[in-house]
Amino acid sequence: HNIVACFQLYSHAGSLLTYLGLTCESDVTGILEGIEPDPVLKIISERLSGGYLSNLDEFIAKLPSENGFRPMGELIHSYKQNDADYEIYSADIFVPKFKEFYSRLQMFALWYIDGASYLDFDDEKWQFFLLFEKKNVCGEVQYSTVGYVTVYHFFAYPDQIRPRIGQMLLLPPYQKQGHGAELLRVIEEHYIKDPKVVDITVEDPSNSFLRLRDYVDSLACSKLECFSPDNLKKGFTDTLLREAKKARKINKLQCRRVYEILRLKATDRSNAKEYKEYRLDVKKRLNTSYQKEKSDFEKMKKYISAEELSAMMNLQSTSERQKQLEQIYEEVETSYLKTIERLAAS
Repeated sequence: HNIVACFQLYSHAGSLLTYLGLTCESDVTGILEGIEPDPVLKIISERLSGGYLSNLDEFIAKLPSENGFRPMGELIHSYKQNDADYEIYSADIFVPKFKEFYSRLQMFALWYIDGASYLDFDDEKWQFFLLFEKKNVCGEVQYSTVGYVTVYHFFAYPDQIRPRIGQMLLLPPYQKQGHGAELLRVIEEHYIKDPKVVDITVEDPSNSFLRLRDYVDSLACSKLECFSPDNLKKGFTDTLLREAKKARKINKLQCRRVYEILRLKATDRSNAKEYKEYRLDVKKRLNTSYQKEKSDFEKMKKYISAEELSAMMNLQSTSERQKQLEQIYEEVETSYLKTIERLAAS
């Protein structure tokens, strides 16, 4: 039997006022004896922490007044793209009415971010950056929600902070249009200006976010003298790291990625010697984690059985490691080349 439940979940484009309703469902009574249908509507409604309307007529009646929605927080940047106007706001949990708005907004994370969870809204260390499209509709200003980024302010001894980017989401109609890069760039510039910020980090970044950050940071760092082609060919030096951290507040790991991207961009891959020097430089970095694993393995040998030792030795054969290293390198270079292609189009 086909057992179907149809739901309607609507949100106002600006305020995110929400409607949830059940429009049709099949009656399973007498079809599956002894089996009760799952309370799907109840399950969904429990995730709508910002509340919702269950009467469609009431929802429709409220829409005209919702068109007067205005973003909360402080306007920190505005820009034009494809003949449309966009504004970025910064807000925290103390901004009036923001908690209600964000409670509606974070619902979208469940639909579009793998493994997403709701944050503890009572923690004052959270900072929020929100992107809106500003429209003129029949002579009236209206706002549509585009996306958001959450940032947590970790303490850094003695009296500084280390901002960590948590979630970043752009709603589907606005993806693949350059808004993510602009939003991330503005957030980084916001923290770079703050003397209390040590560096900017990211929590468990996805591959797509890694590529986005690579592009934004590489574009910014390419304008620094320490990342000039001549300096890049000297290798990843302490001087480069120090100057990059001072100018862009990126940590060592991200600085190394940017260095490798920009050095690849400056490398003549048709020059066998030059290209080989680059590949060896990257592979040396990739091999560092293996060397650490090898060191840990030597320490563990006296604590494990002969069978376990034999299995681990087989897993760590030199030929397998070299093959794996080459595969990882190819994946890294492919990712870097995509970033370089985007840099060239900027």
